[in-house]
Amino acid sequence: MRKAFFVAAIAGLLAALPFHSPADAKPFRWANDGDVNSMDPYARNETFLLTFMLNVYEPLVRRDAQLRLEPSLATQWAQVAPTVWRFTLRQGVRFHDGSPFTADDVVFSYHRVTSGGSNLKGNFATAKGIRKIDEFTVEVDTDGVDPIFPEQLTVWGIMSKAWAEKNNAAVASDITKNEENFATRNANGTGPFMLKSREPDVKTVLVRNPGWWDKATHDVDEATFFRIGNDATRVAALLSGEVDFVYTVPPQDHDRLGRTSGLKIVQGPELRVIYLSFDQLRDELTDSPLKGKNPFKDKRVRQAFYQAIDVEAIKSRVMRNQSVPIGSLVGPGVNGYVPEIGGRAAPYDPEAARRLLAAAGYPQGFEVTLDCPNDRYVNDEAICTAVVGMLARVGMKVNLNAQTRARFFAKVNAPGFNTSFYLLGWTPSTYDAHNVLISLMHSRDNARSRGQFNNGGYSNAEVDMLTDLVAKETDKARRQAYITRAFRLLADDFGYIPLHQQTIVWAMKRNVDVVQTPDNYFYLRNVKIR
Repeated sequence: MRKAFFVAAIAGLLAALPFHSPADAKPFRWANDGDVNSMDPYARNETFLLTFMLNVYEPLVRRDAQLRLEPSLATQWAQVAPTVWRFTLRQGVRFHDGSPFTADDVVFSYHRVTSGGSNLKGNFATAKGIRKIDEFTVEVDTDGVDPIFPEQLTVWGIMSKAWAEKNNAAVASDITKNEENFATRNANGTGPFMLKSREPDVKTVLVRNPGWWDKATHDVDEATFFRIGNDATRVAALLSGEVDFVYTVPPQDHDRLGRTSGLKIVQGPELRVIYLSFDQLRDELTDSPLKGKNPFKDKRVRQAFYQAIDVEAIKSRVMRNQSVPIGSLVGPGVNGYVPEIGGRAAPYDPEAARRLLAAAGYPQGFEVTLDCPNDRYVNDEAICTAVVGMLARVGMKVNLNAQTRARFFAKVNAPGFNTSFYLLGWTPSTYDAHNVLISLMHSRDNARSRGQFNNGGYSNAEVDMLTDLVAKETDKARRQAYITRAFRLLADDFGYIPLHQQTIVWAMKRNVDVVQTPDNYFYLRNVKIR
């Protein structure tokens, strides 16, 4: 009788527990053209890696569907002194391995993200240090007044101190050097999803975190990400029902997918700017047979390249009108955007480009390599192919080096900046112009975490000064004046060649509902399957 009672009691207990039966489980499968490359949330300051890992790791402060700040692992924050930010941490949160989240994890994560092979150091350029006040309170000191410091924390996923130290992953590995540690292929966050399995360049499987502190609005139990590099294969996978959602949709397939029964397209403008730039720092180019010279140090050469590129043709022929040409590194939707600098600094004019090259001493042009990813941005290789052809019309011989994002970023990014001419894209993570100033426009200064993604080594002392002023200025009118002046100087220097802002296009089954925002971040916590 005791045994029968025990069995009945256990059966009753199991019946009362909330769980999903196989019939109720909702799997979700999605695909992109490139892989995540690492499970370490500090491995690379790149949108796709960050948005993927923010399903697993969580920041102190996150963004809602309108891109406004909202509490995450911090319940509140305040500037308690001009150079001190205090964060009150959420209690009762646990990491996926069951260990409790405390201030020690935040302090550890700060030191990890600002050292070693971390690629997110630039987000903490104004931070001087952190201290634990008690188990659920930390304070960060800034180098001068930084009124937008919390805006820089929305992609900083907090890691477990105990887990990282136990697994010899206390320092972020440098994936540009193909370094790995335990955190490269494993994960332990506090977020709504946990890592189940990882097959690099093939698929990564996440499962629902049953102990997540927040109220889940999603209904996904298992999410499988597939890396499908070929555009036609990726689209075919959606059409056949093998995947439910495609993150990167080729422009040539937009209309067809939108007309297909059972599918739908969601699209909107993106904050990211796609641009070209050049090595303006070395005395000799690394990717050119031209010896003893760096033509890109000459403003006339940079302007010649600028005027040789037809952005309207790229828009219509390459992007199928799914882009918006722009003349600035920040566009509408970013705080500090300057409309009068948003247009082109000089018109498309191949004849003027030829004259400028001749005046600079290169009447027959010269030879150089263009580094380009082939799985990172919409039609990235096709854009670069078009650029090569346009520059050939003014006498330039440009060799296209298209490669996967992993190889591309390892080549052109820090610490080597091993490029002479390259294509990149940038979304300011703070949605503020200062992020572009400090990351792309400030002279490279590794000790102060400035110019971390200024791969071409652009340098203007006045821009540097203005960048520091923008960081500390609280008067909106003065701050905007500094921003406007800095972007005017950059335009006059032709330090970059802004091309366009992409249109974000996602394709999915009709029973899938998502939230699309202009930063192109895709969170599984916003997915619902009907």
